[in-house]
Amino acid sequence: MIKRVSIWAALVVLAGMPALAQQQEDASKKQAPGTGIAAGAATPDPNYIIGPQDVLDINVWKEAELTRSVPVRPDGKISLPLLNDVQAGGMTPTQLAGEITDGLKKFITNPQVTVIVTQINSQRVYVLGETTRPGAYPLLPGMTVLQALSSAGGFTPFANMKKIYVLRKVGDKQEKFPFNYKAVVKGELADENITLKAGDQIVVP
Repeated sequence: MIKRVSIWAALVVLAGMPALAQQQEDASKKQAPGTGIAAGAATPDPNYIIGPQDVLDINVWKEAELTRSVPVRPDGKISLPLLNDVQAGGMTPTQLAGEITDGLKKFITNPQVTVIVTQINSQRVYVLGETTRPGAYPLLPGMTVLQALSSAGGFTPFANMKKIYVLRKVGDKQEKFPFNYKAVVKGELADENITLKAGDQIVVP
């Protein structure tokens, strides 16, 4: 009886080891230093430019007191222990990680910093008119007109889906791009399903 209990206990421990190893691996991936894309990142684009109201995860390897999630203030700066105010707006996550690393070298031996954008709030597009949920939406990398419209929850019964258009400010001028929803979803006029830029306004008449 004792032997059976011992064997059963050993089997339970062995069965749990893969799950434990996976948990440790996941934690390692989340906390490991470097500038690659980690779990929880809002964008896979390494060239993403940080802006006001974005939320960043700052991870300093083996320095739990310095690791935290911080919002980017309207002035483009973030507040961190030891460094106080750090300029984040206008930088990529990799550039900001390098800036923080340089600053921490005065206090820590060989600091290793990862910066992850967890919320994109600075770059938005606007869906206006006859949609279920008109409003401002975060601009995701590579977002198209069709994807933005799907975020807005579909159309009202009064929407003219053939006469949708995108307004884009280019310098001092405003450009207008037509979008025929019915044609695009049929696989026609694919060139009208343009990639959006920050500040674009999609108007559904």
